[in-house]
Amino acid sequence: MSLRFDHVTLGQRVRFGAGCASAAVADEVRRLDARLVMLIAGEDEREIAETVVREIDVATWFDRVVQHVPVALADEATELATRMGIDLIVTVGGGSTTGLAKAIALTTGIPIVAVPTTYAGSEATNVWGLTEAERKTTGVDDRVLPVAVVYDPDLTLSLPVGLSVASGLNGIAHCVDSMWAPRADPINRALAIEGTRAVAAGLRAIVVDSQDADGRASALYGAYLSAVAFASAGSGMHHKICHVLGGTFDLPHAPTHAVVLPYVTAFNSGAVPEAAARIGEALGATDALEGLESLSRDTGAPRSLRELGMPEDGVPLAAELALAAIPESNPRTVTDESLRRLLFAAWSGSPARDLVEESTAGGNAS
Repeated sequence: MSLRFDHVTLGQRVRFGAGCASAAVADEVRRLDARLVMLIAGEDEREIAETVVREIDVATWFDRVVQHVPVALADEATELATRMGIDLIVTVGGGSTTGLAKAIALTTGIPIVAVPTTYAGSEATNVWGLTEAERKTTGVDDRVLPVAVVYDPDLTLSLPVGLSVASGLNGIAHCVDSMWAPRADPINRALAIEGTRAVAAGLRAIVVDSQDADGRASALYGAYLSAVAFASAGSGMHHKICHVLGGTFDLPHAPTHAVVLPYVTAFNSGAVPEAAARIGEALGATDALEGLESLSRDTGAPRSLRELGMPEDGVPLAAELALAAIPESNPRTVTDESLRRLLFAAWSGSPARDLVEESTAGGNAS
């Protein structure tokens, strides 16, 4: 077998361990010689955040966190950080919290130490996103990559099971997209497969017992792997669709990923049978779609965009906007018609497997 590829792994420091958060954050503040720290954590995370930063001095606490990071909010937080001379941002929370810090770092270069409390994975990527006038813009810039990430599974014990499931499936979406993304290669595919296995195992354990420490650790470990794979492989069809849905219709980020994932997988799997088989094996199934559908059933994941609040008449606009963003390298050719069918199926919650049959009949991208 002849291998030839170019691969980039982003550099950041990772601290992982139950109960490690406060000491690890203090270590990072000292290592970075930070003098003025901005803490970003929403009101819902206040109790956890107070524990995380108990060993450091915080110059200011920014507690307004909004999903999809509105530009106006990012500008306000950036102005505050600049005016105060902040030299380090510490985040405690999920993807929206990390996303706000990234928006500040994008224009100021202030380093970030991220402490995730969900399985979003934003902390391990150099991808930023901002929303204005119902349109979400994303980009890649190494300035937004946190210089350090502190993973403490104990901080996720209070995350409700439903949110844990949606967040974890968002992590698996990073993995699945990485199998056929524009810069997919053997290394990030290997990370994606292990990430899929670890997150799925963790979610099943959490559904049985939300306080299962091993399950929480497995999900968090897998979320990190999924994000590293995604950062290396790039954003594929799934994430382009979900960014449009989130920015245009203000749908909840993680549940949207959970709903859309089986449909994109069904759409693409016939064109990449080897990748689909590897995903399925990681999920303990014969193929990717069977594994994802089984995991969704076992964990009670959301099943339709309709239940998340998307209007049916939004499907044509979503298809139009997503079509322009989906990479040409997607393994199956995407048309406006096929994308509308996919989105309507996801809106209604109809069987994703119908799209597999369409894929077999419709042919593959060259």
